[in-house]
Amino acid sequence: MQISPAALAAAPAPSALSHSPLVLTAAFVAAVMLSFLVKLWLSSRQMRHVARHRGAVPTAFVGTVPLSAHQKAADYTVARGRFGTLHLAWDTALLIGWTLLGGLDLLNQWALSWRPVLGDMGYQLGLLTAFSVLSGVLDLPWSIYNIFRLEERFGFNRTTLKLFIVDGVKGMAVGALLGLPIAALILWLMAQAGGLWWLWAWGAWMGFTLLMLVIYPTVIAPLFNKFKPLEDTVLRERVQTLMQRCGFAAKGLFVMDGSRRSAHGNAYFTGLGAAKRVVFFDTLLERLDPPEVEAVLAHELGHFKRRHVLQRMVLMFALSLAGFALLGWLSAQAGFYLGLGVRPSLDAPNDALALLLIMLALPPLTFFLTPLTSLWSRRHEFEADAYACAQASGDDLSSALLKLHEDNAGTLTPDPVYARFYYSHPPASERLAAIASLVTASPARAVPPTAGHAA
Repeated sequence: MQISPAALAAAPAPSALSHSPLVLTAAFVAAVMLSFLVKLWLSSRQMRHVARHRGAVPTAFVGTVPLSAHQKAADYTVARGRFGTLHLAWDTALLIGWTLLGGLDLLNQWALSWRPVLGDMGYQLGLLTAFSVLSGVLDLPWSIYNIFRLEERFGFNRTTLKLFIVDGVKGMAVGALLGLPIAALILWLMAQAGGLWWLWAWGAWMGFTLLMLVIYPTVIAPLFNKFKPLEDTVLRERVQTLMQRCGFAAKGLFVMDGSRRSAHGNAYFTGLGAAKRVVFFDTLLERLDPPEVEAVLAHELGHFKRRHVLQRMVLMFALSLAGFALLGWLSAQAGFYLGLGVRPSLDAPNDALALLLIMLALPPLTFFLTPLTSLWSRRHEFEADAYACAQASGDDLSSALLKLHEDNAGTLTPDPVYARFYYSHPPASERLAAIASLVTASPARAVPPTAGHAA
């Protein structure tokens, strides 16, 4: 999409529209600074609150959580908070540098110099690639410090330098093989599909997203990790029985070598339709007993049975549609580019430039929706816990959550305001209290139902 000379000339005219670049600049700066200050305030609250309660295990966890584990979690939380504060300052400065200080404009002018050789599509894909590579390089020191200093300090890192480099190379290769074709398709639609290009582009993006859900488990994930069928006969039979009574079908049960990179444990569902599979980290299986693994899996099944996954997909589709519609309008406005520190081209397409600008400008604005999405997510977690208590043992779920909390060094004393704003999962004290109330109200739920029980 090109900006006509008339549209560009209209930008400085003495009218309400003439002030749109300045208005956008002011709104962008306000959003960036306000989000930065709110993040800084919340992080400071979290670190002070956790440090203040470091000396004693909360009453509800006395006898179940050692003081040493509680203090390790507090130290880990504070260390990550300090690291996050520095990273936040860097990211904020980088955002301003890319936009209002002219970084993206300089990169675009460099990419334009290759247009006679590469053509319009080549120039735009080159701009997207150059931005991605530079962004990755600028963030690389932070990733290295996080993995090899911070995670190493607390005993979580198991990634070697060789594995880190191999992962990075594979990630770039996969990103190029998958990202460049969909980017080229969207850029082509922006140029050729008329005024409703954003609707067609949204449809293409949704199709790509669904395709990734199908091929990720069997094509992409095995490039980075080894997956082998669950060999523990007792656990496999227990899990299969649970899935049968819950009416859930999966293509297989797999163990992933998560211990190659980290000591953190996890389990997840992945895939779509017939490609669904259950994946356990080997670190999780080393730590939890079979009844506890069953309870954790029942919780994950609860997300499917309560349609949380479907709801989140629908929300993602709706938000992405709104984003494409907004881009469809903004990309034709000269003030959109000028207000964010970039000179639009008069004789070359600005579509890749518009994509980059919307990706840079939206996060500071959408940040303020975080408390709403966090609240929604926490409600889903409570519902999934309730489902797990009905299908497995609530006591086993509680003990599993405590072990995972301890193994992942999750703090038991988060700042309430910070937790309400950011936490996608309820704080441990609230979550375990809710599970205990379910077990007390219906003790039978603490005992796994028989195989013939219908979900």
